[in-house]
Amino acid sequence: MQINISEAQLNKVSVHFVGNKGTGGELVTSKKSLGLGKEELGIMKAGFLERFNLEGDTYRFHHLSSLDYNEVYNYCLEALAEGATFHKNSVNMAKHLYESTVHPKIRAGELYVCHYENCLVNGAFVEAIGLYKTETKSHFIDLVNEGHDFQMSLREGVEVNKFDKGCLVFPTNAEQGFDVLIYDSNGKGEEAVFWRETFLSVQPQATEFYQTNQFMGMAKQFIAKQLPQEFTVEKTEQIDLLNKSVEYFRGNEQFDKKKFEKEVFEDAAMVMAFRKFETSYSDEHDLELADKFDISTQAVKKQARVFKSVLKLDKNFHVYIHGDKSLIEKGYDAALGKNYYKIYFDEEE
Repeated sequence: MQINISEAQLNKVSVHFVGNKGTGGELVTSKKSLGLGKEELGIMKAGFLERFNLEGDTYRFHHLSSLDYNEVYNYCLEALAEGATFHKNSVNMAKHLYESTVHPKIRAGELYVCHYENCLVNGAFVEAIGLYKTETKSHFIDLVNEGHDFQMSLREGVEVNKFDKGCLVFPTNAEQGFDVLIYDSNGKGEEAVFWRETFLSVQPQATEFYQTNQFMGMAKQFIAKQLPQEFTVEKTEQIDLLNKSVEYFRGNEQFDKKKFEKEVFEDAAMVMAFRKFETSYSDEHDLELADKFDISTQAVKKQARVFKSVLKLDKNFHVYIHGDKSLIEKGYDAALGKNYYKIYFDEEE
């Protein structure tokens, strides 16, 4: 999915205050959209759009029974189809958010509902709906110069580009639940579950980024955690397998699971253990991983950062292993009562 929002235009903003219903907070909805000038809209647009990862996971609205029962999907659908209903539907979204805000950890805050034009998605210009929740306040100094005398007041507010939770809804793939981008400054815990699942009710789309990211994550878990429980493997062998996994994804444009298993694991028993782990991992995390898919270079870059190729020896040495594991040997010195590694190389830099 190709998204370009550099030329997007923000033209409507409605804002409401949403307290925590579970702790007795209140809901305050506005009577109309904000009356903002061109400069103010431009500043808000820049701040509201910059935090989304345009090459990351794409989501879609869903419901176990039917999309007809997903509130936010239907409010966005009507607001995009009938522009005159934008503010009314922003109020409906605020009410739905309030009804969803019952966990004591969820903080009160403002809900900004925005309407954009001129978003480029897969080569076509489309509108978009943006939802943002601001919970974290900052203090600002406001100085007024009166002649040669400065007057200062301390104000509290929200930095435009530091909203806590957000989503962008594009009217593409409408029948499947739209294309949705998610941002959450707190990606874990009840707060994240509340925003994604309770309020928005979205699930990831099986894009190339999603498939690549999930499969590499699953492979890393198998090599780092499960493999030592089933096989006698040295730390250097684990690192070698992690390196082979990353190199497979870096060196191919398309993923083929059988080819991956053959190139990375080689041993038939290890391959069977990997397949068994994949099944249990997918069930536990509710994943549907394909046997073949296009590889996302962005996902590879993201996952490669957490594929550790470092051999840590006590607190004295860190050995980075990037290549042939046969060039490093492990041994034991009985006289010293210590383990050791012997490393072979051609040149020292």
